[in-house]
Parts: sequence; C-alpha cells; structure tokens
Amino acid sequence: MTESNPSPIPPAIRWQKVTISKIEKRTSRVSSFFFTPSEPFSFRAGQHVEVRLTAPDGYRAQRAYSIASAPEDSGSIELAIEKLETGEVSPFFHEVAQVGDEIELRGPIGGHFIWEHADGGPVLLVGAGSGVAPLMSMIRHHANQRSSVPMLLLLSSRILEEVIFRDELLALDAKKGAFQLVLAITRETPGREGDFGRRIDTPMIAEILRRLPSSLKRAFICGSNPFVTVASEALTGAGVAPGSIRTERYGQ
Repeated sequence: MTESNPSPIPPAIRWQKVTISKIEKRTSRVSSFFFTPSEPFSFRAGQHVEVRLTAPDGYRAQRAYSIASAPEDSGSIELAIEKLETGEVSPFFHEVAQVGDEIELRGPIGGHFIWEHADGGPVLLVGAGSGVAPLMSMIRHHANQRSSVPMLLLLSSRILEEVIFRDELLALDAKKGAFQLVLAITRETPGREGDFGRRIDTPMIAEILRRLPSSLKRAFICGSNPFVTVASEALTGAGVAPGSIRTERYGQ
C-alpha cells in the first residue's frame, strides 16, 4: 500500500517503537523496509499498520501501510513503501532512513480485507502497483501453510520491471502448485504465455475465472481508487457476486 490517510484505530492498539532491520530495493520507486518490533506483534494476512514520524519541532505525520510479510513471520514486519514526491512520510524512508533507526508503529489494523488458509477458496487476488502488498501477505501465508487452496493473482503493471516482488512471484508460480500468477502488462508486450498485454477488463476476468478449478469463493482487490473501481466492475461484469468481493483502496 502506498501512503494513505490514517483510518480509525481501536483504542486497544498502542504505539510501539520498531527498529529498521533491513532495507531491500524492489523496483526503481519501491523498497521494502523490515522492522523489528519492541513488543509482541501478531497479525493476519491482509492487515495494515500506522506509521508515525515526529520532527524535531514536534510536527507529526502519520500514514497507513499494508503488511507484506506473512503472519508466520511476525518477528519482522515488512512494509513495501513507494516513494511519492509529494508525500510526507515516504520521502523520509527513501532519502533519510537507515538500518538501526527507530520509528513509531501501531497495529495490526483491519478485519475486512483478510484471508486465512482455513477460509478456503478458490481465491482471486487482483492488484496493481504497490497494491500487491497485502495480497503478498496472503500469498506468503498460503505458501507457508503449504495450502492446496486454489489461489490466483492477477497483477497489473506498466512494465515487467515495475512488478513488485517479481522474482518471488515468478518462483512461486513456477512450482505449478495451487498458486498461479497472471500479469497484465499495459505498456510492453508480455513475455510469458498466459499473461495479458492490456488493462484489466471484463473479458480478461472471465478468462481468468475459467482458469480456476471450481467456482470462485472470494476475491480481493487492492490498488488506487480508479483501479479498484475498474477491477470491481470487471469482476461483477464477469458474473462475480458483489458480496464475495473485498476491496482495499489507497491514495495520496
């Protein structure tokens, strides 16, 4: 998830200090920041956290970021942060933050946009850009559980080089197990059989649904407001019941 405005927080969730343990570049504009919490931290795949920065003059800025790591890796919290030139928080991480730095974080937050192995499937994940972050948590949870639940990720990107977690996703797909990856590349010709070279639309979703072994149980969509609107309409246009669709939107 890129920067979004803070959402209402249950009063029981407290701020805690977390330490940056690792920084890993994902694309030209996105890096993963790994945080070690100072207090026990458990979460469910799809949840997010609030990050708070405090300037020397006391000014504070807060933003919400989806957790990309798997629940099984609760000792480390991974946030995939995209640099936004007009943002208050992301430039700090990309230009200032270093391993060993401490920041404030609270969470986990959210109970609507979550998936657990016990929920079953088939499951369709639809994302664009850094909207893949909470979906990645679900995918990693799926892999850690050695789940046989059919799960398909349809991920939209302008070019292959901008696909966040690209190598990991391709490796999981190459196992030919219960997880499938399908890319919708909009500004270059896709190089893999089964991928698409256009934006997500209703005919694409209809074809994707035919690749699942049985009727869809749940769909999760994450991305910008316009993307989520288009993807949701494509799913309902292809016959997916609105009640089975969960969405997460981010903005600047």
